[in-house]
Amino acid sequence: MNANMETLAAQLRAHGHKLTRPRRAILQALAEAAKPLSPAELQTRARVFDAELGLVTVYRTLEIMEELGLVRPVHLADGCHGYALATPGHTHHVVCQRCHAVVEIVGCDLGVFLEHVAARTGYTITGHWLEIAGLCADCQRALQEEAYTREENDHAAE
Repeated sequence: MNANMETLAAQLRAHGHKLTRPRRAILQALAEAAKPLSPAELQTRARVFDAELGLVTVYRTLEIMEELGLVRPVHLADGCHGYALATPGHTHHVVCQRCHAVVEIVGCDLGVFLEHVAARTGYTITGHWLEIAGLCADCQRALQEEAYTREENDHAAE
């Protein structure tokens, strides 16, 4: 087990949870994922490490891990949630609407804005979650190439 996995396992144990084979499989699948995974995708990938892993166990484990701050939900363009290992500290996400790649932005410069929201609404702001949607550089390039190819095909058909 690598150092990051050991740290995550220690955090589970510190809160009274065992690192069971299913939980280890889920952590390993999340650690290897290049993008947030839906619970069903996570189950599929984690079954490489635990062939008997059930979807209910995935949901229960994600719930525990989210409560402990080990994973973070990420809203995907299709309206579903994906899950990714959490980065320590306060972060925001930029999510590609096409390939669902996620970049975490560490830090927050929303203090003045949140003070304004509190003043306008009368709320005591206790937290926030910012997620920005867009197209990553790879998807922008792919869309440009697709448009160029369509344009060439249209001209060839004339």
